[in-house]
Amino acid sequence: MRLSRSGGGQSSRFRDHAPDLTVHLISASRTAGRLAGAGFDLRCAIGRAGITARKREGDGASPAGRFAILGGYYRADRIGRPETALPLRPIRSQDGWCDAPGDRNYNRPVRLPYAASHERLWRDDHLYDIVLVLDANLTRRRRGRGSAIFFHLARSGYAPTEGCVAVSLADMKKLLAKIRPGSAIVFPLR
Repeated sequence: MRLSRSGGGQSSRFRDHAPDLTVHLISASRTAGRLAGAGFDLRCAIGRAGITARKREGDGASPAGRFAILGGYYRADRIGRPETALPLRPIRSQDGWCDAPGDRNYNRPVRLPYAASHERLWRDDHLYDIVLVLDANLTRRRRGRGSAIFFHLARSGYAPTEGCVAVSLADMKKLLAKIRPGSAIVFPLR
């Protein structure tokens, strides 16, 4: 699947109509928040280390900044294709994402089996039943600055993520109907 890199070259007229979703931390929490935008204010989980301006591979933090939602994947064996204007394709059992900073495919989708360290997109749990790719260290990739920063489904009780943002399946479906190419996730520093 080719993911749309629609951040930089888009006209401002089109971008103005593509809603952003902003993470607002709940006071006294580094990992629980609200995701606001597109007419919604929804519960979300973020990285176990909160939000950082100095993202590093494996630190468990969500990166500060605005990151375009490029498109994503869904588990066709578990759910139907979600209604959205974003480019999506079904996850296959051989889909992975390289998280090895020294590998030439660092922070890129890979086909499994893959020799370097990677994350499987086809998971036994339901976190990636819908998973959207954020343009976090992707278009302008720097080794060791974080990989696989996704917008995906939340764990039970909204347990913290490894650096991603996560919402319930019901909330994800509502958001997908409203967001489109040009929409982004915003992780502000406090």
